[in-house]
Amino acid sequence: MAQRPKPAIDAVEILHRRFYEGKPTRLKSLEQTRANEEIARTICELRTAASLTQSQLARLIGTTASVICRLEDADYEGHSLAMLRRIAGALNQRVEIRFVPIRRSA
Repeated sequence: MAQRPKPAIDAVEILHRRFYEGKPTRLKSLEQTRANEEIARTICELRTAASLTQSQLARLIGTTASVICRLEDADYEGHSLAMLRRIAGALNQRVEIRFVPIRRSA
């Protein structure tokens, strides 16, 4: 007899079980969305910590404020390593890329 999973008490866990568990395509999409959001949030936080407006940062890296606005949008999917390096350099940072193992559910 198959063992039932223990009841979920966390809303996020309930949603994960209902919409993502056992659905690799949805999980991949979720991971990509989280990565895009993290990049956007990081750019915005670093720019704000440097007391720069989007226009000021754009001038520093030779682009427009609308490009910075797009890069800070969590739904934007066109981040390029070259652009991230330009932004990092203007903010006295460096880009670091890591490869981490994918967690497989049992």
